[in-house]
Amino acid sequence: MTAPLTLERVDLPVEGMTCAACATRIGKGLGKLDGVDAANVNLAANRATVRFDPNLVDVDDLKAKITSLGYSVPDDADAEDIEERRAAVLGRRLVVSATLTVPLVLISMVPALMFDGWPWAAFVLATPVVFYGGAGFHRAAWINLRHGTATMDSLVSLGTLAAWGWSTVALLFLGAGDTADMAGMSMSSSDTAHVYFETAGVVTTLILLGKWFEARAKRRSGNALRAIADLGIRTATLADGTVVDVEELTVGMHLLVRPGERVPTDGIVVDGTSAVDQSMITGEPVPVEVEPGDEVIGATVNGTRPLTIKATRVGADTALAQIVRMVEQAQGSRAAVQRLADRVSAVFVPAVLGIALVTLAGWLVTGHTAIDAFTAAVAVLIIACPCALGLATPTAIMVGTGRGAQLGVIIKGGEVLEATQAIDVAVLDKTGTLTEGRMTVRDVVPTAGADAVDARRFAGILEHRSEHPIAAAIAAHAAAAGDDLVTVAIADVASEPGLGMRGTVDGQRVVVGRRTMFAAVPEDLDTAAAAGEAEGRTAVFVGWAPAADSAADEPFGARAVITVSDEIRPTSAAAVAALRDLGLEVVLLTGDNPTTAHAVARAVGITTVIAETLPGDKLAEIVRLQAEGHHVAMVGDGSNDAPALAQADLGIAVGTGTDVAIEASDLTVVSGDLRAVADAVRLSRRTLTTIRGNLFWAFGYNVAAIPLAAFGVLTPMIAAGAMGFSSVFVVTNSLRLRRFKSIRTTTSDRTTTSDSPTLEVSAP
Repeated sequence: MTAPLTLERVDLPVEGMTCAACATRIGKGLGKLDGVDAANVNLAANRATVRFDPNLVDVDDLKAKITSLGYSVPDDADAEDIEERRAAVLGRRLVVSATLTVPLVLISMVPALMFDGWPWAAFVLATPVVFYGGAGFHRAAWINLRHGTATMDSLVSLGTLAAWGWSTVALLFLGAGDTADMAGMSMSSSDTAHVYFETAGVVTTLILLGKWFEARAKRRSGNALRAIADLGIRTATLADGTVVDVEELTVGMHLLVRPGERVPTDGIVVDGTSAVDQSMITGEPVPVEVEPGDEVIGATVNGTRPLTIKATRVGADTALAQIVRMVEQAQGSRAAVQRLADRVSAVFVPAVLGIALVTLAGWLVTGHTAIDAFTAAVAVLIIACPCALGLATPTAIMVGTGRGAQLGVIIKGGEVLEATQAIDVAVLDKTGTLTEGRMTVRDVVPTAGADAVDARRFAGILEHRSEHPIAAAIAAHAAAAGDDLVTVAIADVASEPGLGMRGTVDGQRVVVGRRTMFAAVPEDLDTAAAAGEAEGRTAVFVGWAPAADSAADEPFGARAVITVSDEIRPTSAAAVAALRDLGLEVVLLTGDNPTTAHAVARAVGITTVIAETLPGDKLAEIVRLQAEGHHVAMVGDGSNDAPALAQADLGIAVGTGTDVAIEASDLTVVSGDLRAVADAVRLSRRTLTTIRGNLFWAFGYNVAAIPLAAFGVLTPMIAAGAMGFSSVFVVTNSLRLRRFKSIRTTTSDRTTTSDSPTLEVSAP
């Protein structure tokens, strides 16, 4: 009988990946090893996750394979710093290259600055730029060449080395070093060699600048997982008061959780009652009242009273750990979008090389001199040098993202742009996204013969002693009205978790809470409460009676009802309309109850509602929509939204939300104004259109100019000038993005009129 297969799993940090092709190449290479069951390479996390049979292959074999492919495996402790180091290296190379390129261009292009022997100075300035500044391009081109592929790095390496190599040959062997002025640079002279060191320097520096900006954006891509993991705590307190590391916890242990502390692990309450803030998991603002027998989730915050819990899940089995895995898997399963320029260069580079070789051979066969033949071939390579093609993407991204920042929209890298072009469904979270995410008092309704001012004052004084968000909203409402909540005489205050509060205020017994705390609720208050609840509000009843008229525990009737709600953002309806104008179907996806969810949806103009969803459910809904062929944009603000944000084709975080949601997203709306979501989609699409336009004209320039260079119509000097013109055109076209207008300037008046949605909602 065959023994069951035992597989091990290892996470290996990988350094040196620059594009999706790198991740694919490593995954395929590892997958070919005997004993490897699966290999998933996460470009965002710079990590390879491998399942393997240790009887057939070990970790050292896996590392050796990655190294043989041209990448490196640093120590585990350095894995999180890979992008930090890459950005730092690019920054140093950029500074050196820019410092040397400026004088290089001046002495090469400005006749007044040319001195005897200036080509030798150009050689000295250009050499470190090409070989130090461009080292990363040459390394990537070499790896690509070994595997029979070509990318943008291949074009950069090819063009800069061709310009530098020909110039060096001309300088050392063809007399270019004797040129002291512009006379030797005649565009019609074929017997005088010219140098093009400035071409190599400018191309290297400009492309390096784009790579540096790209690395800065990518450096943050792995922060989502760390931000989620940081929600957990490092120590836990046992029931006997002993403090232990959370790694030492086992199922069945009894733990003490004091007020204000985070719950260390998933468990069941065995003693105590309290209100637990689960917003970082469920996304809803109102804490959940718990008592013995109720479940609590690790990383949530205990609010009011101490709890004793029994651990039911620890370590990798907790809800928090599962969320970490969901974000990790979502990031890893979503293939990174290849650069448009890389797609072009995959065909363009071999074609240019072929044309250059044919040009060289053709000139030699037709009886021309070697200098003439080589000059024409180099002109082909220089005219194909990817300055404009390389600038097409980074300049548009730089201008587009800069304009986005001015509008409160943060775009995390160029990969995001293509996703906006394809999305057809926008999925919106409710609390903190469509709504403000904070509780406020909406109305105080007294029964016949009672005073609303007394109800507000008594409730505010009593609730001021509670930390519950609803109580805090009532107390804040009373304080804003000028009620004294601090110096007033108060006694016998008692909290009944899940119900409300009791106390004596100025000789009056006061009760604030659910209707079950009262002997009777007048019909008019019942009607007012039902009307508020139908609109998604939470109803809090208030009663008071002279303390001398009845026993301390004798119930009495309610005399007022206070409705508390989470207000819908005034711009939500306009934002939904704007998203529809972009051709998107809008879906409301929330962990809230169906009644409240549908009330919100009606107020903002959404017809499709999916309610009562946990973080895993939200992720599953995104996957389901994608399986149906939709391209999904997810908009959320909480930790519970992070897996769905990562899985979605386009994740959009509301900046007023958690760091976890922001880090897991592709776009961040800083202001919290949902109309900026439509701005983000429009700006991203406009930027992508600009990139495509840039690539079209840059590539079109090459297609038109390469034949002219091959037939000797364009000398390398004219080719360099034409290349410069194409670069100016690309940059100018990208700068048009600075004129992008926000829809908020055209909808601001409409959203402040009496027609704006006024429905307020509360979470369960």
